[in-house]
Amino acid sequence: MNIFVARETHPGETRVPVIPATVEKLKKLGAAVSIESGLGSTLAIPDAAYEKAGATATTLASGLASADIVLRLRKPPTETLAQMKPGTLHVSYLDPFNERDLVMALAEKKIDAVSLEMIPRTTIAQKMDVISSQANLGGYVAVILAAERSAKIFPMMTTPAGTIAPAKVFVIGVGVAGLQAIATAKRLGALVEAFDTRPVVEEQVKSLGAKFVKIDLGETGQTKDGYAKALTEEQLAKQRQGMAKHCAGADIVITTAQVFGRKAPVIVTADMVAGMAPGSIVVDMAVETGGNVEGSKLNEEVVANGVRIIGLGNLPGRVAVHASQMYSSNLYNFIEHFWNKKESTFNLKLEDEIVKGALITHQGSVVNETLRKVYGI
Repeated sequence: MNIFVARETHPGETRVPVIPATVEKLKKLGAAVSIESGLGSTLAIPDAAYEKAGATATTLASGLASADIVLRLRKPPTETLAQMKPGTLHVSYLDPFNERDLVMALAEKKIDAVSLEMIPRTTIAQKMDVISSQANLGGYVAVILAAERSAKIFPMMTTPAGTIAPAKVFVIGVGVAGLQAIATAKRLGALVEAFDTRPVVEEQVKSLGAKFVKIDLGETGQTKDGYAKALTEEQLAKQRQGMAKHCAGADIVITTAQVFGRKAPVIVTADMVAGMAPGSIVVDMAVETGGNVEGSKLNEEVVANGVRIIGLGNLPGRVAVHASQMYSSNLYNFIEHFWNKKESTFNLKLEDEIVKGALITHQGSVVNETLRKVYGI
């Protein structure tokens, strides 16, 4: 089968979908691999490195026309869909809840589209989980950004000139990104508090040496995939009230709260920001999905009442070498899991739990049950 890897064209994107080491693995499976010329340019990886690994460098049009499988990082430009053969398998981020027109276009062109965000969070699918792999790096970057912007150091220091108290960091949302933010802030020497609507994560927070903040919100919990359930407006109000004093006492606040498939909840209000000391830092990791912080702006840093609100998008792209390695590995693991080694073909098992969750379009129709309900199909 012919696997083609398309170059990323999204403005400001520094990650690449596949690195040469992954090309070698795909070749060992028996696949023919081609890449769009310049694929690795953002990481200074020349075409020659891919060719040495066994790939052929070609144009976008030629690669798409001959591909049985197309691998990307972000969603494909709609105008490129006509260049693909019906029945082509397309694998990438798709943001299907917010990209109905693109999904319907994929169905119309009879492209089998897999949305990597939709892969179920099961044990067997962990190796394919792009959300976790990229969020992990995002959590790290959020802390590093805050440390760089802060006028304070993180660790406690005892010096002849006096003792410097450690910085106080408050992490809101203890998913993969939040846990990495906690771990990174602790490694830098900060005092760390963390809050999540799911009491089940308290043990994880404590295991990293942080304090778990408890706020009585009534009945909360998590979905079957481990995501936090959306709160009611009354619960959000209680949460904000309980968190206000912790934000006020923090030098750095990092928000990571997102609800899969929906706009991120606003959990840090302008009043809460106003209650923080001038010079404090807030990093809104959910800014790309609407933002957790009132006043945050995508790809901007805003100063409100002396508090710097960082709303930079694509945090994993700031450590693009390792982000690309992890994403590339996720892609390979997905392909390898369904690869028929005897026939050197990809076997799209429609009854498989992973495929059921992640396959969006197939043979001209939207087949994902969750999306069909959202679209009203």
